[in-house]
Amino acid sequence: MAPLTEVESEAGFDQILKTVPPSTLVVLYFHTPWAAPCAQMNTILTTLASTYPADADIRFLSINAEELADVSESYDVTAVPFLVLQKDGKVLETVSGSDAGKVRAAVEKYTGTGSGAGKDGIPPPLQATPQQPNGHAAPRSSNPPTAPVDSSSQESREELNERLAKLVKAAPVMLFMKGTPSAPQCGFSRQLVSILRENQVKYGFFNILADNDVREGLKVFSDWPTFPQLYTNGELIGGLDIVREELEADPDFFKPFAAPTAASS
Repeated sequence: MAPLTEVESEAGFDQILKTVPPSTLVVLYFHTPWAAPCAQMNTILTTLASTYPADADIRFLSINAEELADVSESYDVTAVPFLVLQKDGKVLETVSGSDAGKVRAAVEKYTGTGSGAGKDGIPPPLQATPQQPNGHAAPRSSNPPTAPVDSSSQESREELNERLAKLVKAAPVMLFMKGTPSAPQCGFSRQLVSILRENQVKYGFFNILADNDVREGLKVFSDWPTFPQLYTNGELIGGLDIVREELEADPDFFKPFAAPTAASS
């Protein structure tokens, strides 16, 4: 089966790309150890990679976005998890967030495989049963059963609260939003992402549409009924209106969380 290979250095990354045949699809997975959604994506990609034979014309590379900053910058990585699909040195498509369905669809698009395949070395489709969150349409997803996405409703309140307590502290700035930074699913989430980018904030995010337990549990956990929700150092700041008020009162509110510039690094 094809492995998910961790890239150890920028020189190693350059060497891999030099030796990869032009016909090989290269899947670049940018991650950080502190972003909780990256743990989900690691499971998703490991499972997906394992469905391809070792001699398949595809390579899966895992890249620490912070340690290999020059590589990340060359692909305009501003949030993780972030995937880049390229062939012969040309970027074909990018995927932001931890939606297994989008990842698989993108890979199949450029490998020529399809959801009905399952023989002659073609990987079978990943299986999952989407949840129905309180009468709304279920999020489109086809996560593998082993992926910690779309968690089971059997999760106890204590277990959920423990998980939420870890999630809100997964990064110094954590954004719980509808959709992903590259594809927000509501106007408020889109505007808050824009504010974070304008202030060059280094942040992690969680797509609450992909996990109904988190979506509903966080409302009780934080005593805040709407999304998006923004946390700094594990403490709730609030939604879009509150963030705007904080910036009006203190324009340097996000300065401690801004990504270092080239001049200051």
